[in-house]
Amino acid sequence: MSERGALRGLRVLMWVVIAIEVPVYLVWLVQVGYLTGQELPRGDVARWAPPVLLPPAAVLFCVMAGWTWWLSVVAGTRSSLRERWIVASLVFVAAFSVFCGVASVDDPSVSVGLLSAVVTGLGMTGLFFIPAAASRELPDVIRRRSRRTAGAPGEADPGPQ
Repeated sequence: MSERGALRGLRVLMWVVIAIEVPVYLVWLVQVGYLTGQELPRGDVARWAPPVLLPPAAVLFCVMAGWTWWLSVVAGTRSSLRERWIVASLVFVAAFSVFCGVASVDDPSVSVGLLSAVVTGLGMTGLFFIPAAASRELPDVIRRRSRRTAGAPGEADPGPQ
């Protein structure tokens, strides 16, 4: 398989994963957010906050984190995932998502928590990789990284050829 075909296959695979994970995650967030909110007393305005605010927050925070990470990868600079605000936003989305998944059922169990964690992890991963999958620089970055790892340890980067 040619390098170009492999890169095209990688991009297609990324979009297939995104196309499956993201809608499932967002629909799941709305459903568990709604069920969690319904546990609050009638008339409490906060009962509509989880299904209305959690899906857009997940999209915003995960795509924003993915975008800042991807820009640092393209630029070849230090990973922006070391910034506290990015990590805090991702932890917030993950914690609240798993919480709603567990709180939405009548009889919470370890399996419900694991399922919530898996759906959350897959959905957040799909959202996180949208900027990389959509980027025109993806093939260049992969080529640059593969040349860097192909050289022996301690060797200089061969640079563009």
